[in-house]
Amino acid sequence: MEQLRELYALRVFEEGDPYRVLIRTILSQRTRDENTDQATAELFAVYPEMEDVATAPEEKLQKLVKKAGFYRVKSKRIKEVSQILLEEYSGIVPDTMDELLKLPGVGRKTANCVIVYGFQKPAIPVDTHVHRISNRIGLVKTNNPDETEFALEEMVPRDYWIELNDLMVQFGQDICRPIGPKHELCPIAEVCDYYQSILNQKTK
Repeated sequence: MEQLRELYALRVFEEGDPYRVLIRTILSQRTRDENTDQATAELFAVYPEMEDVATAPEEKLQKLVKKAGFYRVKSKRIKEVSQILLEEYSGIVPDTMDELLKLPGVGRKTANCVIVYGFQKPAIPVDTHVHRISNRIGLVKTNNPDETEFALEEMVPRDYWIELNDLMVQFGQDICRPIGPKHELCPIAEVCDYYQSILNQKTK
């Protein structure tokens, strides 16, 4: 973590607004970050408030979030989530895992993103980058993101939880990529199980 801290600065997502973080994370499911960013920007440029999204025609929402992919499903979800928040939570996004998981389209990763980026409370959102990197370097040996989350909670000091996701995502995009990782630029290559296995194979 210290090596990644030296490489990357923490980013601010949707200015720490829990609602915007929630909607952005729903839109981010199964799509690339640049597509998420574009869809989120277009959505909030037209419908900036929760009430706006809740009452917007679904076909207009579809057009605005189309870049995020699966736009019919996602437009329905963000509208439904907005309506539920207004009707059942007085327009306030909950800050606990149990309550967030009650919202449609919200799983553990999305809930943890809201807790971390919306409320700045300790949690570990595990996306594809965090799951892949944690297993690749040998921090964990897990089969799915939920297992990775629970394993990381056991071993990573709580002081690191808030920044872990963002640092690993940037690291996974720049250096520890799914295909063609840049070992020569990696600040933790010497403690990476994957890289060490490659070196061992070369010496045989």
